[in-house]
Amino acid sequence: MVLLIAAVVVIVKLPPQLGLDLQGGSQLTIQVKPTKDIPEITSRELEAVQKVVEGRVNGLGVSEPIVQTAGNDQILVQLPGVNDPQQAERILGGTAQLDFRQQKPGTEGNLQVEYQIRREYLTKQDELRKGGDEKAITENQAAIQRSNEAIGKLFEPSGLTGKNLKDAFPQPTNSQNSWEVGIRFDPQGADLFAKLTKGLAGTGRSIGIFLDNGLISAPTVGPEFAQTGITGGSAVITGFSTAEKANELAIQLRGGALPVPVEVVENRTVGATLGQDSIQRSIYAAIGGLILVLIFMLIYYRLPGLIADLALLIYAALTYAAFILLGVTLTLPGICRIHSQYWYGSRRKRADL
Repeated sequence: MVLLIAAVVVIVKLPPQLGLDLQGGSQLTIQVKPTKDIPEITSRELEAVQKVVEGRVNGLGVSEPIVQTAGNDQILVQLPGVNDPQQAERILGGTAQLDFRQQKPGTEGNLQVEYQIRREYLTKQDELRKGGDEKAITENQAAIQRSNEAIGKLFEPSGLTGKNLKDAFPQPTNSQNSWEVGIRFDPQGADLFAKLTKGLAGTGRSIGIFLDNGLISAPTVGPEFAQTGITGGSAVITGFSTAEKANELAIQLRGGALPVPVEVVENRTVGATLGQDSIQRSIYAAIGGLILVLIFMLIYYRLPGLIADLALLIYAALTYAAFILLGVTLTLPGICRIHSQYWYGSRRKRADL
């Protein structure tokens, strides 16, 4: 009874997460195109571009977006609740912009404050996406944008961009449970990086690594490089406690360094009216089928049938509440499968009786 009451409270208080076919929104297919420098798109390039697209999707302030690879050179993006596909296409299209900036003197304290503020906004955004409050998500995303702009004003361009970055990769350090990200530049990038690190070495100011105008890392340079800077065109970014965190930054850096263009080759819009019709029809079908099953079980099996009916209803309530708590995205095919499982379950209960 306690579990049943708790399930009813969850169902009444918390809204379910609806998929694209039920809530309406936009679905875009992004084509990753090869270039002269990268004649073939491999899984490594596709993963890097996917990471960039995920960052841009987060900037849209959409709850429960889906970003996944499709085939060898395409990325599928589903944006529930987005009714302006042209805006999504403008934001998601185009090559990623990666640049390395130098922090302005006298801004050390400001950077720590602004960075902490943005971190709090990002944490709040993750929580809001789970709740599905579109208005709160949009307002918080605007606050994140303002924070990004405030952080951007603390840095100035150095001339070093993603086109100078040749590779980025995670690697373990000599210390236990410690990882770093290795980066390599072309000859022009090596000169610019040496100049950049020479000016910042030992000052406590950071190298701002920006991807699509958002700060993704802010490493500092030790005083031992004050005379010449970091030469040779290679360096490491340390301070990662897990391989996953180091790999995430490496993927972002590779995505920003890739000269591959992306193009939205398909842009489909699912109307909210179609979604509501699907929901209503699914509800009517589920209720109708359930009522017929309950009546048949009650008439044919009497008391055992009544017990089986109650068990089926409790099972349905607990399952639906679990879906809401776990953040399962409900789609029309999923609802159909659930409905068929209930019917199959009722037949098994009837056979057991």
